[in-house]
Amino acid sequence: MSHVYFNGFLLTLGLIMAIGAQNAHVLRQGLRGEHVLLTVSVSALCDMLLITLGIAGLGSLFVASPDLMAAARYGGAAFLLWYGARALRSALRGGRAMDFAEHARMSRGQALLAAAGFSLLNPHAYLDTVVLLGSVGSQQAEDLRPLFAAGAITASVVWFVALGYGARLLVPLFARPIAWRVLDALVALMLWAIAASLLLA
Repeated sequence: MSHVYFNGFLLTLGLIMAIGAQNAHVLRQGLRGEHVLLTVSVSALCDMLLITLGIAGLGSLFVASPDLMAAARYGGAAFLLWYGARALRSALRGGRAMDFAEHARMSRGQALLAAAGFSLLNPHAYLDTVVLLGSVGSQQAEDLRPLFAAGAITASVVWFVALGYGARLLVPLFARPIAWRVLDALVALMLWAIAASLLLA
């Protein structure tokens, strides 16, 4: 039975480690030291919800409904375009180093909404958790599905904690304003590339 748990753990870790909008946001919050616990917790809880729903059968509902897929695609693209524009604006303004007193901090409410948005308004998150993990998990014997889900959820929690708090190891690099400008520019390009792939799909 333990192999089912580790299958869920390893499959989820493999899917979640790809750099995407959600990971970029968690990394950025970790580097800024801004609402890290809240960001990590919301990201992991949203993943937990999506994984559970996927294994319970929501994945097949999404695949069977073109309207749901279209709504997720266009809504997610709009969200990513908007956040990409914010990141590009930060990159163009520049002048920001790792001085937390100099940049406008998000409120707790803004941080919560941002983390939830990157988790729930991102169609790629649904593809990974609801569709892919859901399809694999639903193929397990019924009594083993909770074990598979537990492995998947553990991987999500471990990853977000490591990403959010491990970002502090990169703080010396981001003491230089140019590093922030490069990161913001790369985040903007990545978010817009993901949005374009959604709109052109």
